[in-house]
Amino acid sequence: MIPTRIFQRFSHDSRVFVAGHTGLVGSAIVRALQRYGYGNLVLRTRAELNLLDQAAVQQFFAQEGIQYVFLVAAKVGGILANARQQADFLYENLMISANVIKAAADNGVEKLLYTGSSCIYPKLSPQPIPEEALLSGPLEPTNEGYALAKIAGLKLCEKYSQQYGKRFVSVMPTNMYGPNDNFHPEHSHVIPGMMRRFHEAKLSGAPSVTVWGTGSPRREFLYVDDFAEASLMVMEHYDEPVTLNVGTGEDVTIRHLAEQMRSVVGYQGEIRFDASKPDGTPRKVLNVDRVLSLGWAPSVPLAEGLARAYAWALQHGRLDLPAAQGAEAR
Repeated sequence: MIPTRIFQRFSHDSRVFVAGHTGLVGSAIVRALQRYGYGNLVLRTRAELNLLDQAAVQQFFAQEGIQYVFLVAAKVGGILANARQQADFLYENLMISANVIKAAADNGVEKLLYTGSSCIYPKLSPQPIPEEALLSGPLEPTNEGYALAKIAGLKLCEKYSQQYGKRFVSVMPTNMYGPNDNFHPEHSHVIPGMMRRFHEAKLSGAPSVTVWGTGSPRREFLYVDDFAEASLMVMEHYDEPVTLNVGTGEDVTIRHLAEQMRSVVGYQGEIRFDASKPDGTPRKVLNVDRVLSLGWAPSVPLAEGLARAYAWALQHGRLDLPAAQGAEAR
């Protein structure tokens, strides 16, 4: 039986474009839409539609009659890639956001949801981080390029809403993980990167796995299908031009995450922490009071989410090869 609580005032044949549908977030949104019976999805790979090409994006929107847009396409990567490729991350994410948002505005899209990242907030934000912390201080230098591009995208949505009355809204998720994550050994985020290291240590019989830092920093993690549910709810119920944090509102230490990962993977060795490596920000967790007030709440606990993600990665061979996957697909 098809659930009916999402998109109740939209017809099931609405033309919905999910920009970035092959990546971690986009594929979760597609799964959620299909679960609720939305079959008229418009999907394009990067080979079929290069979102960096403004003319091609304009032509696509003019021809396809798109009504709703989930803009989750982005160039993404881990801390190393963000730090080394600042110009690329800034340019490509600026162009993707600007091209899609402008084309949506020009071609009568009824509503657009833009997905940013919690890295938009200042390095020394109050904890938990409220939406009002945006632009209140300097950004983390290692991912400034990506963060600036994401800030520009959410501000472009805000200004189109204010100047032209467009229903363009933005959400800022915390660290996400799950099916279709990036398990590249150098370009992945903390959970898939750590999962790969524990998995490889299990297979090789290594006596220990080394984790950077002291293990004391605290981070927040959200299973991506929970975020997809929040995104659909926001598309239906939220029209404010102010961005909306989406997360669990709860954080764990990196040491706790490593211990959970060891259990999920089934690794029997020791966890070592290299205190000579940087810890980064001591704590990073979002204030999610606003999104919770709309009726959404996360449903997948960390241990369950890690188990699901590991099972998916094994089933799809994402931990078998040294370069399982590049940057998230657009």
